[in-house]
Amino acid sequence: MTDDIQPGRGAGQLTGRTVMITGASSGIGEAAARLFAAEGAAVVLMARREDRLAQLVEEIRKSGGRAAASAGDVARPEDVERAVATAVEGFGGLDGAFNNAGYPGTVFGPLHEQPQEAFDRIMDVNVRGTWNCLRHQIPVMLAAGRGAIVNTASSAGLIATGAPAPYVAAKHAVLGLTKAAAAEYGAQGIRVNSLVVGTTRTEMISSVVEGHPELEEAFVARQVQKRMAEPQEIAEAALWLLSDRSSFATGSHVAVDGGILAV
Repeated sequence: MTDDIQPGRGAGQLTGRTVMITGASSGIGEAAARLFAAEGAAVVLMARREDRLAQLVEEIRKSGGRAAASAGDVARPEDVERAVATAVEGFGGLDGAFNNAGYPGTVFGPLHEQPQEAFDRIMDVNVRGTWNCLRHQIPVMLAAGRGAIVNTASSAGLIATGAPAPYVAAKHAVLGLTKAAAAEYGAQGIRVNSLVVGTTRTEMISSVVEGHPELEEAFVARQVQKRMAEPQEIAEAALWLLSDRSSFATGSHVAVDGGILAV
């Protein structure tokens, strides 16, 4: 656990709750796992890299937190179903979900030069993955009469940021799913919000910049804050949306983007 996240921090905003986190093996998801556990949640971690999840679970438990792993791909409904079952069977329910898994693609260039397989994978992870999560998480929350869900979108969900066109389209779709789910389930006590995330220094982004160094400056050129976010900064925003401190927020798109949408 990092030095700036200590058990009991913030008076336990998620104490007694179980939260599922996708894309949890690195970056924003990993930061969220550590933060939410420190805030009292039992966390169920999902990602494809089983070894990374196992290591993270062990670290959280050694720090006094509660955690379980369910390795899988969010694009596969049976993998998502298994992760939700892990929460119910291991911790008694599912109070919150941070649907954070994403994939920006690795091919940059104009739309007509994007390979079909790049489009398919971007849509599978970002759109189908969010869809699969909502479909399996919401029934458990309906049975309990309450729940909070946060979907990771992007500033590319509102504007063309220069990211590949399939990614821009996919994140627009994530915002649409967020609005629809919030409208459909708000009366049953389920809040659904999204994070409009700016460029964040994750493993995924670092690998893109490593292959295209010129992109680091381009990624932040339009922002008010001329830097990338750290993963924990995004996790803090997700924590607020999952906690009771955001009790009157639903169907919203909360910008954590360094000000790119302000100018």
